[in-house]
Amino acid sequence: MFVYLRTEKEIMAKDYTPKEEQIARFAKALGHPARVAILRFLASQDCCFFGDIHEVLPIAKATVSQHLTELKNAGLIQGEIQPPKVKYCIDPSQWALAKELIGEFMSCCNPESGKCCK
Repeated sequence: MFVYLRTEKEIMAKDYTPKEEQIARFAKALGHPARVAILRFLASQDCCFFGDIHEVLPIAKATVSQHLTELKNAGLIQGEIQPPKVKYCIDPSQWALAKELIGEFMSCCNPESGKCCK
């Protein structure tokens, strides 16, 4: 009898839905308090420049830049180069998508329903 042994890559591979993957990208971007603070600041502005963000947050410029990259990669913010500065703002369509998907996900498990562990 032949027994097929799966590789570690095959064992780790999962078929996630596009929604699950998108929720995970948003969750990763929201997974650091500095990024949450950056988003809160940007949400209170029409737009702002990198220097404005750096002045508000008590972290190094390089660290702010890394956090902005994570938020941009997740699609939650947009950056536009206006030499010699970079202007950032919330991406309204992705922000709405994040609210929708995360809200939908959070409402799918209702501990009060008795279907979840107590």
